[in-house]
Amino acid sequence: MKRSAARRGLRVGILAGAATLAMALTTGGANAAPELTPDEATQQQQLAQYIDQGLKNPDAHPIADSGSAGSSGSACTSGSGAGSGNGSGDCYGGSGSSSGSSGGHYSDTVGYGPASTSFIGAFGYSLLNPNAAPPGTNDWGCKPTAQHPEPVVLIHGTWESAYDNFAYISQPIHDAGYCVFTLNYGQANLIEGGGLGSVLPGANATENIAESAKQIGAFVDRVLAATGSQKVNIIGHSQGGTVSRQYLKFEGGASKVHHLLTFSATNHGTTLDGIGALGRAINNLGIDVLGLVEIFVGHSGIQQTVGSDFINNLNAGGDTVPGVDYTVVGTRYDEISTPYDLTFLKAGPGATVRNITLQDGCEQDVSDHLTIMYSPRALSIILNTLDPAQTPNLTCTFNPWLFGGGGSL
Repeated sequence: MKRSAARRGLRVGILAGAATLAMALTTGGANAAPELTPDEATQQQQLAQYIDQGLKNPDAHPIADSGSAGSSGSACTSGSGAGSGNGSGDCYGGSGSSSGSSGGHYSDTVGYGPASTSFIGAFGYSLLNPNAAPPGTNDWGCKPTAQHPEPVVLIHGTWESAYDNFAYISQPIHDAGYCVFTLNYGQANLIEGGGLGSVLPGANATENIAESAKQIGAFVDRVLAATGSQKVNIIGHSQGGTVSRQYLKFEGGASKVHHLLTFSATNHGTTLDGIGALGRAINNLGIDVLGLVEIFVGHSGIQQTVGSDFINNLNAGGDTVPGVDYTVVGTRYDEISTPYDLTFLKAGPGATVRNITLQDGCEQDVSDHLTIMYSPRALSIILNTLDPAQTPNLTCTFNPWLFGGGGSL
């Protein structure tokens, strides 16, 4: 199926939140899964392979830091104890934005939004309620049971919020018997290097990913202190999976996490339908084109492109850390994390990896990058991973591209 120039422009020019908003405002193609032509698929793979080979001109200059900038830690100002309710305290990270300005922080959620079966519906709600928590989360008085002793921490993606990312899966996970927690992390405005997308209400995860990983670490420590648990299970979408791996590898998270479940994570970077990889290739020849793009997509967006210093550093020495079980889920209809199979991991010593393509055994689920978190099948993968005896079978239902929720709002 040959895509129109308009849809091609949308799919290659913007990241997750803006992509969904823009496509939601167009007509046509909303109920059809996007497809790549054989030539386009081959070009994507060739670009990814080119960058992966590390063909870099030694005279070229990196367009950003290595992803390890910033040394001042994170500190929470309130709301960490049991019984503190939903909380409203802020936790601030250090510097490390591309502009060099001090900034970037995470914040507790305030109040709760309704359950939603559609990302578009949840996104619209979050524009008016950017700090809302998804239902069933952030009960700081929750105590894990003997059956489910490990809390679940939900980590959202770039330009998303805790609410619009997890409004579908949060309550069912809670109802299955888990203490569930989430936050809005990586908050950096335009001056702090967050890019133009950061002006949208509820657009988080725009900060330097290394700094965001420190914020994740501080939040996990709060959860462990409040619940008395030894470890948590993390569910991360898109950058949420990538920043969680940064936390595991560089911020001491390996000893505090049992399972890491990622969905459409940019684990080995994204070509953004080839544009990101092409820009990286040009940059590697000594011409800084991604520096300009960074103004629009933010520091974390550039860090997630194939071949970036951040991605190379994250995966140097292997994809996994010992002692952690990984479940990695990708969708063939992902238009943001491309090619979608770059999300998959290879197990190293002391770790297990379960790579899953969402459509294997369920072709009618055509979830894209954002609606994968509104997929009944994805939810069943989560519950099966956390407790296979309680949820032995995976669900298979129709879940349309872009809308999710069976096509309803």
